[in-house]
Amino acid sequence: MKITGFKLYQVPPRWLFLKIETDEGLVGWGEPVIEGKAATVATAVQELMGNLIGKSPLPIEDHWNVLYRGGFYRGGPILMSALAGIDQALWDIKGKFFNAPVYQLLGGLARDTMRVYSWIGGDRPHDVGLAAQGMVDKGFTAIKMNATDEMGYLDSYAKIDAAVARIAAVRAVDPYLGIGVDFHGRVHKPMAKILAKELEPFRPMFIEEPVLSQNNEALRDIARHTSIPIATGERMFSRWDFKQLLIDGYADIIQPDLSHAGGITECKKIISMAEAFDVAAAPHCPLGPIALAACLQVDATCHNAFIQEQSLGIHYNVGNDLLDYLLDPTVFEYHNGYANIPTGPGLGIEINEEYVIQRAKIGHDWKNPVWRNTDGSVAEW
Repeated sequence: MKITGFKLYQVPPRWLFLKIETDEGLVGWGEPVIEGKAATVATAVQELMGNLIGKSPLPIEDHWNVLYRGGFYRGGPILMSALAGIDQALWDIKGKFFNAPVYQLLGGLARDTMRVYSWIGGDRPHDVGLAAQGMVDKGFTAIKMNATDEMGYLDSYAKIDAAVARIAAVRAVDPYLGIGVDFHGRVHKPMAKILAKELEPFRPMFIEEPVLSQNNEALRDIARHTSIPIATGERMFSRWDFKQLLIDGYADIIQPDLSHAGGITECKKIISMAEAFDVAAAPHCPLGPIALAACLQVDATCHNAFIQEQSLGIHYNVGNDLLDYLLDPTVFEYHNGYANIPTGPGLGIEINEEYVIQRAKIGHDWKNPVWRNTDGSVAEW
């Protein structure tokens, strides 16, 4: 079996799908994308795929190393996202070749289902109490929300009070609802220490990216100010990026993204590394169905994976949502806050290629918003 070609589809709301074709008719799907840089990642995929045409898709570890180590410059969001989508598609083909779900090829199930959480509140969090009640009514046992809108290095306590009030409204819905509070890298260390301490009485499930990953050394000071578990890692792209974070010991949960951090091959290794440090994993995935399927295949095999992000109904999904591109959307049915592990061959999903082609004609040019502080300086989004 040889790889004969590939196709890229830039589809709404902000995703990029990759289809790898073989001479035996087996195809694999991947989702290589950086939000806001889909076209850039597509170019990187085109460059990398030149290494694979005419070769067997099965030796994935070797292909991964060629694509990663074959260039003098390596790592970073664009190259690792391109590699991630290619890797996902190769695993999809391999699973179909052996007529087995990817999790069987990774060692088999460590769990039967996977707990998931749902987003509420949008980029500028609002109406979160009502939204949280709606998710509880749908059976979710955990949600995630942004903590604040833009915030300066040192900012008003009015923003702290507003964030606390929002968390209080969500906690009032259910004393045991899991609440992930995403600081989104918007909060700098001085305010992050204050906010983390103020949120403690509401017992969040975790606080996420209390500072940008470039400032992970600040997690030491934040950890000294709170007992809330600290999560980070969505903007880290390889096991080498995670190495020092794990050694330092101030993160309790890592959040590698299977469409950004080298795919199934790399994220399985990252999550296993974390297990050796007694650190949990909650993979980042505000993306499409291929990315989620890849996450669930890896989650199924990792003892320390405890909850999975998913994008159904997320505020970014305008025009299309998570299930729209699947022939059988029931593969991701949620029951009492848990998702099934897809059991079909490969990633366990069937892509509706006709619909993908139709929507790719519309495409997208999704960009991150640009926020500014009151004084006009650029704020972290």
